[in-house]
This record gives sequence, structure tokens and C-alpha cells, in this order.
Amino acid sequence: MRTPIRLAAAAAAAGLALTPAAALAAPSPSPGATTVTKAGTSFLTAATVTAGQPVRVGASTGDHLYWSFRADAGQVHEVGVTVTFPKRRSGASAWTVDVFDGLRRRQACTAGAQTPTADTAATSVTLGCTLRRVRPWAEPWSGDPLPGTYYVRLSVTDLPEPDLGLPIEVDMLVGAADSGGASGDDGELAAPLVPNTRAGTLLTAEPTPEPVAEEETDLTGWLPEAGSRWVWTGVGGVLAAVAGVAGFALTRRPRRP
Repeated sequence: MRTPIRLAAAAAAAGLALTPAAALAAPSPSPGATTVTKAGTSFLTAATVTAGQPVRVGASTGDHLYWSFRADAGQVHEVGVTVTFPKRRSGASAWTVDVFDGLRRRQACTAGAQTPTADTAATSVTLGCTLRRVRPWAEPWSGDPLPGTYYVRLSVTDLPEPDLGLPIEVDMLVGAADSGGASGDDGELAAPLVPNTRAGTLLTAEPTPEPVAEEETDLTGWLPEAGSRWVWTGVGGVLAAVAGVAGFALTRRPRRP
């Protein structure tokens, strides 16, 4: 009787172990979505994508690739990246995918192969990152994901030097799903977290200098103040001279006839 019970327990444990994997299926592109064929090289030049919009770009090994997407409260986002190596490499390489919020804070991944290693014989490597549910409100010190602009960065962290600059093909897709249920947050963010990219005003004409009023000649402006050190220094010098003359007169002996 114990054997069936153990088998049932093992099957249940296996089912629990497979449940997260099933929930973390690769995101699928939206029907009719236009493929994005570019990527940025920094936060400022990140290519904008939407959830369900596929990305396919060609790059070189060692490049830092950036994309940005918008996240709303109550959503759970999953980022899937596949890097294909058209040419044979000389050694293994380690890759990483990072996600940052609008304040450039790195967000933790709850699941997915965030830092996999591609063997020498591998022709591709798959990366993934499942973010936490976006909250409508949070304490400033918590670092929880909030609504706003998010950034995806793909980079290689370790590779042989001869492989630097080899061509690669990158496929990236961001999936978004509603977590469902009440959020339980007693608050709401006043405005989404977006980077401050407001440029300054460009001056098209040279500024006109303001007329300078002519200053009247005033000799009193050259005189030092009554309590300045220059006055006390001058007074001290005069008193020292008088004292010297008086002392010389008192100590001088009269001439004999």
C-alpha cells in the first residue's frame, strides 16, 4: 500500500515542479505585429517596442543592445531573448539580460535563464527574465516595480578575445500578462516613472546686452572704512613715529662747547 502512495506523492511533486515551467512558457508575438529591426546602444537611444512585438536585429559580439517598453500596473512581463551564432566560435561565452525601470534601477528576475553560458559548439543561446508584478504604488525605498518605462539590456559578460566582434543575430520578445485579482495596494502612483528627457530651449538669436549705467566719480569710494585694518595700521605707524622722535629727544645728550 505504501508504494502507490509514494508514487502518487512523487507524481504530485513532479507536477508542482513542472507547474512554474509551464507558467513560464516563452512569450508569443501578437498577430499582425510589426517586427522591430533595430536596437539602441544606451538608455537614451533604446529602441521602443510594445508587448508582443517581435524584435530581430543583427549585431556584433560585445555590443550592448537596449530596448524600452511601457509597463502598466497589475501586469507581469516576461522577456525572452535568443542569440544565434552564424559563425563558429573559439570558446564558450556567457550572456546576460538585465531589466531596468524608469529610474535606472535594476529589477530582479523571478524566473528565467538570465545569465546562461553558450558552449563552444552551441549555435544559439536562450535567455529569459520574468519580472515581478507591477505595483500601482510602493515606498520609495522598496525598489518594487512601478508603472512607467522599462529597459532591456543584452550584453556578453565573458568570452574569448578572438570572438569579440563576431556577427550575431538577436531575437527578442516582451510578453505581458495581467496577474488578475485585487492588488491589495492602498495607493496609486501619481505619474509613471519615465526618464527626464526634456531638452533645454535652443536660442536662435544672440542675446542683446543690457546697457550699463555710467558710474559717477566718487572719491569717497576709494577711502577705507573707519574700522578697516588699513586705518588702524596707518594710525599705528604715525604713533610709532611720534614715539620714536620723542624718545630720541629725551635720550639725546646736549653738545659740549
